[in-house]
Amino acid sequence: MIVSNMEIIPGKRITEHLGLVQGSTVRTKHVGRDIMASVKNIFGGELQGYTELLSESREEAVDRMKKQAEAIGANAVVNVRFSTSSVTQGAAELFAYGTAVIME
Repeated sequence: MIVSNMEIIPGKRITEHLGLVQGSTVRTKHVGRDIMASVKNIFGGELQGYTELLSESREEAVDRMKKQAEAIGANAVVNVRFSTSSVTQGAAELFAYGTAVIME
């Protein structure tokens, strides 16, 4: 499955447009990560726990988007975008969406 944030793939031709596909995940913070984040806020530096959490969330959202694309017969998803939103205090959604296509 080709996944790209571009509208076209160089050297490939889109033969069919199948529509919007999406994937999302809602994650909450871990108490241990919150404590470490508080310490990092004082001294500065990367919040590795949150970096890992967001990376895992993006991967899961993209996997779900790809599964939805495969289910409707797509072999690529183009023009992929990400969005985040707060669902409730301490929980956030990571949303991936794009256009499912068949290309050759």
